[in-house]
Amino acid sequence: MTALVQGTRGAGTAPGAPPPPHPRRRRRRALMASAVVGAVAIGLVAVLATRTVAPGTEATSNLAGKVAPAVAGRNLATGVPVRLSAERGRFVLVDFFASWCAACQQEAPAIEQFLFSHRNAHDVAVIGVDSTTDTTGDAKAFLARRGATFPAITDPGGRIADSYGVASPPQSFLVAPDGKVVAWFPGGVTAALLDRLVPVPRSGS
Repeated sequence: MTALVQGTRGAGTAPGAPPPPHPRRRRRRALMASAVVGAVAIGLVAVLATRTVAPGTEATSNLAGKVAPAVAGRNLATGVPVRLSAERGRFVLVDFFASWCAACQQEAPAIEQFLFSHRNAHDVAVIGVDSTTDTTGDAKAFLARRGATFPAITDPGGRIADSYGVASPPQSFLVAPDGKVVAWFPGGVTAALLDRLVPVPRSGS
């Protein structure tokens, strides 16, 4: 009988093996493991969201081939209403920018060159959309310093940026004359890229 009792007590446990962990310890370890996995995931998302994309990089957008989301507001400089829909029949570069954005400062000359080279054809337009992290005063000063000739609007609540899937500037979308998105530039534009996508019409054509 003594042997039977001893065998029953030792069932499932090898001689000399440590006792199984307490249920509370197992739960604690599981929570710690989940926390580590969550922290790694958050860090990865942060890196992907803030990584630098080279200017002039063209990427594939979920909006490609679709009618561009509405862009409307009042010109920061003049107060005149600005609407993307009013530019049908022309290529439109919708440019998301901010005064504090270094890459936005770098791409500003390219945008002005794009407009200047098409000045006689009147076949292109640019609409700037200021970041919600900016102030109106800083945005106006930024545009004035860069000699911007295109209209720019604010984006209350970030509704326009959200509709385009923009998390941070600079990002630009090229909208075709039929109102559909044909290109997305997540790191800003360059003159060479814009000239390739929208060649300057030859005189007389």
